[in-house]
Amino acid sequence: MSFVFWEVVKPLLEIMILWIVFYQILVFFEGTRAFQVFRGIIYLLIAFLLFQILGLDTLNWLLTKFFAISIIALIIIFQQELRHGLARLGQQHLFNFGLEESEIVAIIDEITSASYKLARQKIGCLIAIERETKLNAYIESGITIDSRISSELIQSVFNPQSPIHDGGVITRGNRIAAVSCLFPLSDNPNFSKIIGTRHRAALGITEQTDSVVIMVSEETAEISVACDGRFIPIVSRERLVNILKDLLIPESTKKKKVFRKETAVS
Repeated sequence: MSFVFWEVVKPLLEIMILWIVFYQILVFFEGTRAFQVFRGIIYLLIAFLLFQILGLDTLNWLLTKFFAISIIALIIIFQQELRHGLARLGQQHLFNFGLEESEIVAIIDEITSASYKLARQKIGCLIAIERETKLNAYIESGITIDSRISSELIQSVFNPQSPIHDGGVITRGNRIAAVSCLFPLSDNPNFSKIIGTRHRAALGITEQTDSVVIMVSEETAEISVACDGRFIPIVSRERLVNILKDLLIPESTKKKKVFRKETAVS
């Protein structure tokens, strides 16, 4: 009886272990240039399996030789990403269940407060909020601080007297991951040539990732939100809070809240 039970459980256990391994590999490489290469390798592996199933011996032989050579080449090309990834591996949680809605709202309040206080003083700022796409490459370009998000800390970072006020701040979860980070500049020809470097940096990182960027203009003290390579105009504090809630609070969290309310009423 126990033997039959093990024969049933064993494939399920193997599938679970493989799922965890592949999940961790994706987390390991996400946010680096090696991630796209790794995704390409997965496609090649799928093709390799299809060639074997269909009995395409020539293509199967070619892919086998290609894999043997490419493993060494990939280790050499991506040695920096592998080194950084291994250094972070011990710091990763097995699963990331995200923040509660109340935590996200508290973060939005801190960032909104800092943005408006900086705008009143005509101090520019650039705050990128990480979502699904990891911003590891940009975090590594700045100074890692790993501190809880607070309005006071953000204001002190962008104070013109601060040695780390240049560049942008990146937040991850409820932490400020790094400051003085370099963002890629947008080269979108549809935007006016007169927009400044800070604007282009805000657009650039949102063109390449799904991050949300809050920007305060040093010249005009206007506050803008950049997302998906476009600017969203901000006319009031309430609008900024509502936009950030729409962009940052997952739909699943909103649905859970509605469900709890309906259950309480019934």
